[in-house]
Amino acid sequence: MLRRQFCASTAATISLASFTGDTLARVSSELPPIRAITRGPKYHWRGYYDKDLFDTNDRYVLANEVDFEGRSPEPNDKISVGMIDLHQQDEWMELGTTTAWNWQQGCMLQWIPGDDYREKQHVLWNDREGDRFVCRILDIESRRIVRTLPAPIYCVEPNGQWGLSIDFRRLNDCRPGYGYAGIPDPYAQDLAPEKTGLSRVDLRTGDSQLLLSYAQIAAIEYASDVKLQFDPKKSKHWFNHLLVAPDGKRFLFLHRWRETPEDSSREKIASTGFSTRMFTANADGSSLHIVDPYGKTSHFVWRDSNSICAWAWHPSHRDRFYLYEDQSNRVSVVGADTMTQNGHNTYLPFTNNDWILNDTYPDKGRIQHPYLYQVSTNRKVPIADLLSPDRYRAEYRCDNHPSSSRSGRQVVLDSTHDGKGRQVYLIDVSKIVDTDR
Repeated sequence: MLRRQFCASTAATISLASFTGDTLARVSSELPPIRAITRGPKYHWRGYYDKDLFDTNDRYVLANEVDFEGRSPEPNDKISVGMIDLHQQDEWMELGTTTAWNWQQGCMLQWIPGDDYREKQHVLWNDREGDRFVCRILDIESRRIVRTLPAPIYCVEPNGQWGLSIDFRRLNDCRPGYGYAGIPDPYAQDLAPEKTGLSRVDLRTGDSQLLLSYAQIAAIEYASDVKLQFDPKKSKHWFNHLLVAPDGKRFLFLHRWRETPEDSSREKIASTGFSTRMFTANADGSSLHIVDPYGKTSHFVWRDSNSICAWAWHPSHRDRFYLYEDQSNRVSVVGADTMTQNGHNTYLPFTNNDWILNDTYPDKGRIQHPYLYQVSTNRKVPIADLLSPDRYRAEYRCDNHPSSSRSGRQVVLDSTHDGKGRQVYLIDVSKIVDTDR
């Protein structure tokens, strides 16, 4: 196991007027301390923002490591997966490697939740074996891979018994930056194939069951009062962004589609829009419900097992965050005018769903603004202002993707503000948020 130590102090205090070049991080008495927990010459970023990236003791943070930036992953590009030991001077501990990864979500690296894993913790990530994508499960204590599942995993239910999978071959073509290179989509010419789609995978046996096909979901009637950007009958359909409810009884996913542009290069596809519907379903794929039919759903999180906080468009207030009650038509606005920028939103643990962690895409000055939002007071609290250099765009962009520790007292995010490529940073928010531990 590879170990590297990184001795890092908190970032120096800088005045806003002194920001130059590729180094920009506003640090003042108004913002909590931020420090890098990875360093070059290699580049680092984490799994997706809605995954468990801290271990149960808030000591280890999962991350990916790569030696290049600025281009699409090729089939033989290998990255390292590992964890950062916050109790040992941010020591990097390599756990394995993979050739199934992307810039936005890595290889779905995450801790496996559930009571069975509290004493003997396990992590999982996706990989490639020959002509199929697989999932590795590693025992942290022994540092050994204990199982390889015959399907990649997107997300895991709260007890760690099963996960959901989608066709990453198709996703690689339809949404550059989210699928995996190396295996062509056998259904590439089929707008909505019947034999592939969203599956449920047993994490202990590897047994997989197709729950919902692209053909099945594409055939579900579209709202007659909704003007969609793309005609579903002329479009290619795919799934993205899956998340299981906190009680494990239902899951959420996005159904997306786009007419293929005449210029079907990867760069053109990455910059072309698409239409979206947000669905929920029972754990076995039954009782489908269209949560949002309006075509613009983006990021989301389950607030609890019956409600979803998501950025979307609605006739009542246009683009903003809404709270949807599952299996009903009830929807309400979240955040009044304070929280009206699309970002990667999660609820901080132990705050009774009162604090939301979020970020923003770069503003006109290419600055990203991760922040906390308190629902009860409609209060927005900035936690950093970070430069994203102009070269980080489209598929290669570096979103902050902030995620919290299990205690809710610390936040980790990805950033490029130091001019050292994408690295992982830690922010202490304990003086802002009083968590009920």
